[in-house]
Amino acid sequence: MKLAVTAPERLSVRTVPVPDPGDLIARLPHPSALAWIHRGEGIAGWGEAARIHLPGGPGRFTAAARLLREMFAAATIDDPVGVPGTGPVAFGSFGFDPKSPDSTLIIPRRILGRRNGTAWLTTIGGDTDPLTLPNPPQPPTGLRWHDGALPEHAWKQAVATAVHCIRDGHLGKVVLARDLTVRAAAPIDARVLLHRLAARFPACYTFSCAGLVGATPELLIRRTGDDIESLVLAGTTARGTDPADDRDRAARLFASAKDREEHRYAADMVRDALAPLCADLTVPAEPELLTLPNLTHLASPVRGRLAADRSVLDVVAALHPTPAVCGTPTGTAMDLIRELEGMDRGRYAGPVGWVDARGDGEWGIALRCAEIDGTRARLFAGCGIVADSDPGAELAEARTKFRPMQDALSG
Repeated sequence: MKLAVTAPERLSVRTVPVPDPGDLIARLPHPSALAWIHRGEGIAGWGEAARIHLPGGPGRFTAAARLLREMFAAATIDDPVGVPGTGPVAFGSFGFDPKSPDSTLIIPRRILGRRNGTAWLTTIGGDTDPLTLPNPPQPPTGLRWHDGALPEHAWKQAVATAVHCIRDGHLGKVVLARDLTVRAAAPIDARVLLHRLAARFPACYTFSCAGLVGATPELLIRRTGDDIESLVLAGTTARGTDPADDRDRAARLFASAKDREEHRYAADMVRDALAPLCADLTVPAEPELLTLPNLTHLASPVRGRLAADRSVLDVVAALHPTPAVCGTPTGTAMDLIRELEGMDRGRYAGPVGWVDARGDGEWGIALRCAEIDGTRARLFAGCGIVADSDPGAELAEARTKFRPMQDALSG
């Protein structure tokens, strides 16, 4: 595997404690923002001390972890704060498909962070003032929406074909995604979308990396020392029109055999992937309900303790792709996705997050997101298809899942 790396021979890194900076997103001075924010805490970065572009292949996570270990080991690091996210940090987003060449890691020149009452600033390289705001964010205007790879009727047919394959016994579940595109009158500023998403979905992980911006409810993995956490989401319903309707929808979701089956596939896979890596692992016997402003999900929080020293990227390699975004069996589902979706997902539904020099980090699944390229944005939504899936209901669910990013763009 040949990696494309842009970096100095040695990184010079200094982290210092700072007073509470307030809104982390508001401190970002440039549209090309890097961010991972959850309930107002996290890290935000800008500038590039190093960039790594990874080609496709099954060893991409291992290769990334190895190269970062080498770069961080060679760095000169002054980090008296010493909490997860201090020192040098690489933000990253990986292509969904192992064949995808669209995976990038960026080590920013400036990182502003806050965790549990501690705030810090990390500087790599020169000491120019990192908190000026030379380019105030401007909301998108003149939006023009277009269908993506498949119009709605063609996507419903793809769902029907997938259901037929499942009922014939070829696989248990497959996740099919749709895309939409939008054009704006001027280049789209990621910071505007980050502000809107973080304000509207504080329980989600709001992220930005190399033009991929979103707010995912799904924590693929968090590593803090030997401790790891994951949040499995599969099975979804829209929120109700009033409190009574909301309770009824949640109760139907919790009792739904179709959604419970979809969730079981995902939770079982995460357990099976993590068990060989862990000395202890706790997976709940049945899911709970996770309520977001627009959706309710079946959720299973998973916790464990690693049996050996592994980077968070080593754990990501064991987990991706989960049945929540691919299907089961994985290989059969991936082949069906390639056949039926009519598009390359790019980094949609791939891992997105960060890793530091200790191997700590947080990685989510890139859902409820858009890939921004100048004046153009490409939005994504996916649905888990099982034997009882109805194409019309799945299309309605996909429309609901598009709404967070559509609203973030339109205001």
